[in-house]
Amino acid sequence: MKKIKVLIVDDSAVVRQTLEEILSSDPEIEVMATAADPYIAAEKIRRGVPDVITLDVEMPRMDGLTFLQKIMSQHPIPVVICSSLTGEGAETTLKALEYGAVDIIRKPRIGAKQFLEEARLLICDSVKAAALVKTKHLNVKPFMVAPKLTADAVLARPTNSAMIQTTEKVVVVGASTGGTEALRIFLEALPPDAPGIVIVQHMPEHFTAAFARRLDGICRVTVKEAEDNDTVIRGRALIAPGNCHILLKRSGARYYVEVKAGPLVCRHRPSVDVLFRSAARYAGKNAVGVIMTGMGDDGARGMLEMKEAGAYNIAQDEASSVVFGMPNEAIKKGGVDRVLPLEKIAQEIITAM
Repeated sequence: MKKIKVLIVDDSAVVRQTLEEILSSDPEIEVMATAADPYIAAEKIRRGVPDVITLDVEMPRMDGLTFLQKIMSQHPIPVVICSSLTGEGAETTLKALEYGAVDIIRKPRIGAKQFLEEARLLICDSVKAAALVKTKHLNVKPFMVAPKLTADAVLARPTNSAMIQTTEKVVVVGASTGGTEALRIFLEALPPDAPGIVIVQHMPEHFTAAFARRLDGICRVTVKEAEDNDTVIRGRALIAPGNCHILLKRSGARYYVEVKAGPLVCRHRPSVDVLFRSAARYAGKNAVGVIMTGMGDDGARGMLEMKEAGAYNIAQDEASSVVFGMPNEAIKKGGVDRVLPLEKIAQEIITAM
């Protein structure tokens, strides 16, 4: 298999060295060069075009956003933003997604062994997903990945006795690479009295709050970063906080969410599988599941469990997906009832309700 060639652009020598060590540890990735600023990076690109660029936002001589805009206008290359994830810089870094970046990763830092191992998995997976964006219309097989935990690590499987159907419905949504734009299109199309929605978008901590605020400003439904025990109500979408799992729960007639720590599930935290399993367990026939663009298979098992519990499930189609990994895996497992273009999913949910 041809290795994914990566160019690392960051003004910190320590970050460049750490990223190079992390990425080089994956046999499917090759660090072709590093650069301390965008001008050096441009020279490196003239010598050889990488498959993926990891890019810092704040750098001397030229900031990362300006460089990103130049790349996208002159020679589009999948870009993964590497950020220190301070709350102050979250809005700026989110701008990078609007300018064409495909993902955000957390800058590696010295820490416990478990933290470093999780960082390695997340960074390498993000680069691999970015490489797939470049060939999204080809029949690209998923990258081989190491063994990973399932939703069993957070929540036991649902029993066979699914909750009886009631008049109150809830929608659970999972997305990854390309999901920030897909969620914007989906949520903007919903009416203000849409059913309550709980969302997992694979995104680091500190960014989900800014992402939710941005969506809240343009959508007719209310959008907020979920907090533990938030009630799921009509006209509101709750987005799982980065680095936390989110579960749908029910107490009597009230749906609410539990935000909790836990291990990576399907190499992610938050995990779509964890949310979907909780929906199967606590909502059953009252749930509608939606799985959107993203690499890997997070959500596929949980969606099948939802269908077995009586839920109605929708997958985004290949043509409108940036990466047709997660929807395709859910389809192959038999958990999907309908496959639709992104722009038709909102109307399908309203009709199904």
